[in-house]
Amino acid sequence: MTDPAPLRRPHHDGSALYVADPAPRPGQRVRVRVRVPHASGVTEVHLRQVTDGEPEFRPATRVASDDLESWWEAEVVCHNPVTGYRFVLSGETSGYQWLNGTGVHDRDVPDAADFRLVTHDPPPDWALDAVVYQVYPDRFARSAAAPPVTQVAPDWAIPAGWDDPVTAEPHLAGRQLFGGDLDGIAEHLDHLERLGVTTLYLTPFFPAGSSHRYDAATFDAVDPVLGGDEALRRLVRAAHERGLRVLGDLTTNHTGDRHEWFVAAQTDPAAPERDRYLYDETGDYVSWLGVPSLPKIDHESTSVAERLFDAPDATVRRWLAGPDGLDGWRVDVANMTGRWGAQDVNHEVARRMRRAVQETRADGLLIAEHCHDHSRDVDGDGWHGVMNYSGFTRPLWTWLRHPGTAPSFLGSPLMVPRLGGAAVADTMDEFTALVPWRSRAHSFTLVGSHDTTRIRTLVESPDEVIAAAGLLLTLPGVPMITYGDEIGMLGSFGEDGRRPMPWDESRWDNRIFAAYQELIRARRDLEPLRRGGMRWVHTDDDVLVFLRETAEQVAMVAVSRAAYRLGVPARDLPGVDERRVVVGGAALQVDGDVTLSSDRAGVGVWVWSREVP
Repeated sequence: MTDPAPLRRPHHDGSALYVADPAPRPGQRVRVRVRVPHASGVTEVHLRQVTDGEPEFRPATRVASDDLESWWEAEVVCHNPVTGYRFVLSGETSGYQWLNGTGVHDRDVPDAADFRLVTHDPPPDWALDAVVYQVYPDRFARSAAAPPVTQVAPDWAIPAGWDDPVTAEPHLAGRQLFGGDLDGIAEHLDHLERLGVTTLYLTPFFPAGSSHRYDAATFDAVDPVLGGDEALRRLVRAAHERGLRVLGDLTTNHTGDRHEWFVAAQTDPAAPERDRYLYDETGDYVSWLGVPSLPKIDHESTSVAERLFDAPDATVRRWLAGPDGLDGWRVDVANMTGRWGAQDVNHEVARRMRRAVQETRADGLLIAEHCHDHSRDVDGDGWHGVMNYSGFTRPLWTWLRHPGTAPSFLGSPLMVPRLGGAAVADTMDEFTALVPWRSRAHSFTLVGSHDTTRIRTLVESPDEVIAAAGLLLTLPGVPMITYGDEIGMLGSFGEDGRRPMPWDESRWDNRIFAAYQELIRARRDLEPLRRGGMRWVHTDDDVLVFLRETAEQVAMVAVSRAAYRLGVPARDLPGVDERRVVVGGAALQVDGDVTLSSDRAGVGVWVWSREVP
């Protein structure tokens, strides 16, 4: 028998099961509920919120009760744009406790992990139901009519055949051109539909001096090598006709040294573009991490704000506008944008970009790249969410990486450790508790990206790839799949992982592909997996079990990195005897207790109905 404590502790999260209105208006009173199992010994509940910097308390009322638990309700008054709150619990057997985003505590804890309600305009609702597919345009597909790469290769490029290996030479990274184009992506949209994803995310499509194109030469045109402006319009139109949305990728932190702004600034010190870049005390321009080809933008420049965000034809607005416009942006190096030395206008940049998105496409999505603790930057008024490397990707890596493989993580000099499931769950809880629930729910979860080791190379077997996909597609957040992960593509590091997509299906791991299809279908079919609250059932070294819940339905997920067998008291899972198997990678038996087991790594998902009082 496992420790039953997780399901016998009081619980609250920001989902609709516990918060009556997740998008309140300023001044609104919002009903919030706490689930209190009788086994916790809690008999009294108060809410503490912070208003104008001062804590205030109000009593909660017991509004429902059954044999297992009681539900308590109180009101949060959204007097400030962001209102933090927690619960104080007491009882003869429980004693004095706080409940915040990291759980129940028998001592005082800082406010950093308090629950939050945000009155800023909410992110687009459609994103909660999205499954995103990241494509690197040069490496995904060549269109049937594409000319030979040697005919279109710019002066910086080294033409390569589709089946050539990606070079490991650092000075050649980004210079190989395999010749993928936007029409090639359009010709393979049936693959996205077959997989089940809902949203296509393109890494940059602007002209540049590399295949990754994060060193843009202009923001006003699509690279002719990719097919030009009309090819982007054709792709977006074709995607929209299939019900797919499309996101672009913009570098707000820097341009390339071939960018028309930078060329003008370097040619003439009196040029108006001069103030669009940062300069150090010697008068030399500042670059991203000292890379000379990536000069850093000065976001205190009014002309930068005008050209990127504010003007009717500004970059952000231009590519979102019209029926064939993008549905949002992912922002490269968002964590460093507007920051250098004493300058820190990052939040103003995020707010300005969000305003430009909303005014151009009211349901546009804005996602920031962020590779570590993002809590300072996601309060709900700027970026809708982030690429959740810290609260999802890195803890997943520490759990699933091959015992004999220890890759570094996005520049870290230390290798990724291998930890047990309890530490992984704690890490996820601690990072995600630092931001509002709706920021967590609108952030990308990802097992890797075009910048990292591929998941199939990271782990020991296809079973563990499927386990990773299980967490990706069942935990809160917007799942993002990097092209090729769904077929078991390999890659030992970022550039090596940017291999061309093999379209010969004999080279695919079809078991991995089928598992991705099954899990995506489960997510799209089950509201709890998209919008439900989240409670841990059991965590140990090799298995993570959790519930995703709405007011009508419960989904239970078990993800393991090895064979396991465990028991949970059936009393803690009311309705489980009526469960239906959704993903069958594990066994569930009910005979007094609930027994979960599997003879390998993988994922199991079950669902049953339950009316919450």
